[in-house]
Amino acid sequence: MISPSSGLTRVRRALVVATAGLLAAAGLVALPSTASAASTLGASAAERGRYFGTAVAANHLGEAAYANTLNAEFNSVTPENEMKWDATEPNRNSFTFGNADQIVNHARSRGMRVRGHTLVWHSQLPGWVNSLGASDLRAAMTNHINQLMGRYRGQIHSWDVVNEAFVDGNSGARRSSPFQDRLGNGFIEEAFRIARAADPNAKLCYNDYNTDGINAKSNAVYNMVRDFVSRGVPIDCVGFQSHFNSASPVPSDYQANLQRFADLGLEVQITELDIAGSGTAQANDYTRVVNTCLAVSRCTGITVWGVTDKYSWRSGDTPLLFDGNYNKKPAYTAVLNALNNGSGGGGGGGSASCSVSYVETQRWGDRFNGQVTVTAGSAPVNGWTVTVTVTSPQRVSTTWNGSPTWDSSGNVMTMRPNGNGSLAAGGSTSFGFTVMANGNWTAPRLGSCVATA
Repeated sequence: MISPSSGLTRVRRALVVATAGLLAAAGLVALPSTASAASTLGASAAERGRYFGTAVAANHLGEAAYANTLNAEFNSVTPENEMKWDATEPNRNSFTFGNADQIVNHARSRGMRVRGHTLVWHSQLPGWVNSLGASDLRAAMTNHINQLMGRYRGQIHSWDVVNEAFVDGNSGARRSSPFQDRLGNGFIEEAFRIARAADPNAKLCYNDYNTDGINAKSNAVYNMVRDFVSRGVPIDCVGFQSHFNSASPVPSDYQANLQRFADLGLEVQITELDIAGSGTAQANDYTRVVNTCLAVSRCTGITVWGVTDKYSWRSGDTPLLFDGNYNKKPAYTAVLNALNNGSGGGGGGGSASCSVSYVETQRWGDRFNGQVTVTAGSAPVNGWTVTVTVTSPQRVSTTWNGSPTWDSSGNVMTMRPNGNGSLAAGGSTSFGFTVMANGNWTAPRLGSCVATA
């Protein structure tokens, strides 16, 4: 169990968070310093010019261990359900803000940022919304946005204005919902324009899941957002939920995908992160996500979707950084280390960093060859390490151009240079391996590339 931070520590942390917020608002980023490496997630992220937050449920704030962990470790909160439509407007134009107020007041009294979640979503709608015709629905949507954003005007850093408006799969189509079906494709733009007028200083985000890699769904979101930017529709950020598991792992093009949205001039935020698993494999996946955010200069923060496995919406997957007894898991240590020492430069330039990509080069009846390319960032590197995870019952039978070590499961390979690992700025090298498929043809998962200067 984690004890409460001392008053002095909280003051120091608040100053760090406030400073980071000012830097971020000015378009500046605080660079890391190993000499002042912080010992909590929020403070460490603040030293990298970012926030590290968590989803919070109001009914758990009275539990000492929950509140103490929240207060000690995080510098941003997202109400888990308390700002959704059914919680705030169960009956038309009759608003209830008590639970949302509790979270906002708790966070702001401790110098934490608040993300608003969510204004327009097809789920968790009270029945009366579903019964409205087009004109009444448009009026209700306008009023709902104005009431919520007006209540917390000036107190919310970023709002998820529209949530999950696209279907999964290969169509890239819009999801059927009362808003889509009755208001048409224009409802998203309408919502963003209403939101901008309601709180001109809040960041306005589109948020979705299964958009972490480059696929049909993320392409549809990208095309919509690019169109918004080109026409001056007010949008400031895109949220990537990043719910990962063995069937939906961290994609190999995660960084490239976030970067293309950032290249539109938008912030990207990892908004609902949780990763199924335990031990080294889970820790490696969390490291990769953190280093991805650090490597994309417009990635302004990470929110994990819950404080403890005990209260996670997918508790059986044990996907969070603290177990059911609030003990720090290996994934916690990995995240803290990545924030303090990770390869991402946060746009600062000049620090040793590297990125990785994977391609399958050959396949036979029972095996396949994979190749990983390691590319240095804007500064030379003198060494690097990359983790490669295969899915049981797969096994790596042969490797070349690298020196591997294995974890106890035999599924996670850590590859280092075989000899001189130096790379010039922008230079690259590659290593390869043969995977015995044993009936499973899943592509290996790459962990983060960690460079040494």
